Amino acid sequence: MRSLAILAILVAAPVAARETIGVYRGWGAFRDAAPARCYAIARPIAAGGRPGGFASVATWPGRGLRSSLSVRLSADRGAAAPVTLSVGDRRFALVATGRDAFAADAPSDRALVAAIRAGRSMSVEAVTPAGRPFADTYALAGAATAIDAAAIACAGG
Repeated sequence: MRSLAILAILVAAPVAARETIGVYRGWGAFRDAAPARCYAIARPIAAGGRPGGFASVATWPGRGLRSSLSVRLSADRGAAAPVTLSVGDRRFALVATGRDAFAADAPSDRALVAAIRAGRSMSVEAVTPAGRPFADTYALAGAATAIDAAAIACAGG
């Protein structure tokens, strides 16, 4: 069931260009041929009934990125609203543009991904334009394996 949910969020991209590396609990690992990139991706297990959110950790050899976090929020956020990612007792401020959020820099990316690899769950919190707080919650079982599988799939460039 979760495998189908992960695959459903990838419908927007051409199917022929995507290779499924594997599905590890609630996380999938995929490789795109053009542009060459590999990523682990999951949908939130709780998002207040809002569809459309996801979190991914991508490796893009052509851009020099390795294990870079990207989050698509399940709801619009207020223009000035901060986005915070929490794993256990660790909290990270994310940079956000619209519904997309990511780490501010490479050291932050490394810290975020290390926390995700070691954690059991994570939540991403923000506030809607109407001032209502919301959170997207992710199970992290399978995340480390999916991240590793994606990184290995792009190791050769």
